[in-house]
Amino acid sequence: QVQLVESGGGSVQTGGSLRLSCEASRSVFTTNCMAWFRQAPGKEREGVASIKRNTIITYADSVKGRFTISRVNAKNTLYLQMNSLKPEDTAMYYCAAGGSSWNGNCLREADIGDWGQGTQVTVSS
Repeated sequence: QVQLVESGGGSVQTGGSLRLSCEASRSVFTTNCMAWFRQAPGKEREGVASIKRNTIITYADSVKGRFTISRVNAKNTLYLQMNSLKPEDTAMYYCAAGGSSWNGNCLREADIGDWGQGTQVTVSS
């Protein structure tokens, strides 16, 4: 059964904004680490941002100052606010939950126990 469902992707011009949402089942959302990953054509999936223990946030250097990760526990929902978008941000974006053996900031694929199906983000010049 699907436990993570992303939405909010779309096509925007350079400099535009999008907000991605991830609705999760309670059992998945209560993990101590949630993250967003992305995968561009021809490239490996990479960690974008994570939040662990409800307070500790980590961003990839490429998105610092532009993206904001947050969670609303009462709604079992994870968000990624993306501002000042660039063509290099074009990718499939995946919501992810740390597995039982995650460590660090759960921004490595080996740390992930559950993946969403992905939502496409396309940024044009």
